[in-house]
Amino acid sequence: PEAPDPLLDKQGTTRIQAISGTFLYYGRACDPCILPALNEIAAEQAKPTTDTIAKTEMLMDYLHTYPHAVIRYHASDMILKITSDAAYLVQPKARSRAAVHYHLGWHNSDRTNGTVDVLCQTLKNVVASAAEAETGGIYIGGKHACSMRAALEELGHPQPRTGSPFETDNNTAQGILNSKMRRKLSKSFDMRYWWMKDRINQGQFNLKWAPGKFNLADYFTKHHPPWHHRKMRYKYLQKLLSALSIMRTVSARVC
Repeated sequence: PEAPDPLLDKQGTTRIQAISGTFLYYGRACDPCILPALNEIAAEQAKPTTDTIAKTEMLMDYLHTYPHAVIRYHASDMILKITSDAAYLVQPKARSRAAVHYHLGWHNSDRTNGTVDVLCQTLKNVVASAAEAETGGIYIGGKHACSMRAALEELGHPQPRTGSPFETDNNTAQGILNSKMRRKLSKSFDMRYWWMKDRINQGQFNLKWAPGKFNLADYFTKHHPPWHHRKMRYKYLQKLLSALSIMRTVSARVC
């Protein structure tokens, strides 16, 4: 087996933690494209190694290349729309990463607006299947969305009575949470995931399946080569697009 990378000293550890903490706000507020990198660096910041330095320097190079990230918002019906995705076993110690994308859109329209929030985090428990990882991502996204729905209602922006549109590209997770599939091996899923099923039954969320090429959260679940980042940035940082135009523009999906 290969020797583990040497750990950093106290000064190096503090620097890694400072970079992670500083740019976490910037990632949530201005440039969500850096969130997958921050998620991985944050997971190692307690005991960073020389490999963590390399990841941090790559992040800093990206931020220097694109210093002026802009998210453009358009006047809309203020309907909270959510997209969830998960990458199975992509993190150390058999962990998986979940991502949830939020934007405020229009009634009966597939247009996407500027990002209002993106969650990109590691699932704390080790999941036994890709479907369980997707269900975990839906749970995390729904839990975070409850306060957002309440805030919008209080501000005078009523949400659909059928629930906020919530998309996933995993048919199994969607079928289980909507009670369209019979549970067998899925009985081992973590108990807290069934919280989401109860919220769907209460009418807070309208969980739907959508093709993976339309999934706005997929980008935040895994690492991509530089050309893919350049190709996809326009979705999150520049202009308004319809699902049809996205389908015509994106010719291949990188997993």
